[in-house]
Amino acid sequence: MFFKRVLFFIVINIAVLFVLNIVLSLLQASGIIDLSSAANGGFNYHLIGLISAAVFGMGGSFIALLVSRWMAKRMMGVQVFDANTNDSRARWIYKTVEAQAKEARIKMPEVGIFPSNSPNAFATGSSRNRSLVAVSSGLLDTMSEHEVEAVLAHEVAHVANGDMVTMALIQGIIDTFVIILARIAGTFIDRVIFKNEEGVGMGYFIGYIVASIVLTIMATPIVMWFSRKREFKADAGAAYLVGKEKMIAALERLKIATSRDQVEALPDEMAAFGIVDKDAWSALFSSHPPIEARIEALRKL
Repeated sequence: MFFKRVLFFIVINIAVLFVLNIVLSLLQASGIIDLSSAANGGFNYHLIGLISAAVFGMGGSFIALLVSRWMAKRMMGVQVFDANTNDSRARWIYKTVEAQAKEARIKMPEVGIFPSNSPNAFATGSSRNRSLVAVSSGLLDTMSEHEVEAVLAHEVAHVANGDMVTMALIQGIIDTFVIILARIAGTFIDRVIFKNEEGVGMGYFIGYIVASIVLTIMATPIVMWFSRKREFKADAGAAYLVGKEKMIAALERLKIATSRDQVEALPDEMAAFGIVDKDAWSALFSSHPPIEARIEALRKL
């Protein structure tokens, strides 16, 4: 499944580069932007430039994916344990994830607890067979065993669905578009507004930076829309593993905690794979659907 996703990612990006190369050629023919070679004083937007944008766009996402477990452990202070731990609660968590992973047909994830009074959890990792599932100490203190079991199942479902890879692929495609379009905007501003005809002027850098910020903000709702879709699927996966009533009960508990402002936001790197989102100033920028919508979707299963 991992290699199919990567192959799909590569095919999509080749298609993106092909289409953008045609668009840029049309813009050059119409005289809107200058696509002459760097040797002649212009900014090179030919195929090499497109490929470099794809490398930067895709490369950043894949590097973040590859180091995601390492980063999560250090950023969140995750204490990883195994079945031999002396802590009975941690041992129960490990055995629960082990059974769920077997049912979901994935390799056993690393399992850990991170210090936080807020009830939350997350999954991360570079693939279905190299993952980490972690829960907060606050979640263990505020939820029953059945509710914790459902939260663990939700995170295992994220891993089984390959959501970390999927979101990295989507982010990589978005980043590629942002880089290329920001370069186009920078060149347009440099040539048309600043009237620079030699090399790359200050207008390019100003235009590139401003366009990158604006385009990133505009593209974020697309990524978040995919993230919300993955949440519904992870909830359904948890319902399959432990029963929908347990998952509904866990979400009801999180709903209460959220209403009391007891839930803290996870870092951006893990937010999309947590059990609940917080502090999104708009529904369009939220990585999770409203808890009420998730409960309603579960009841309809």
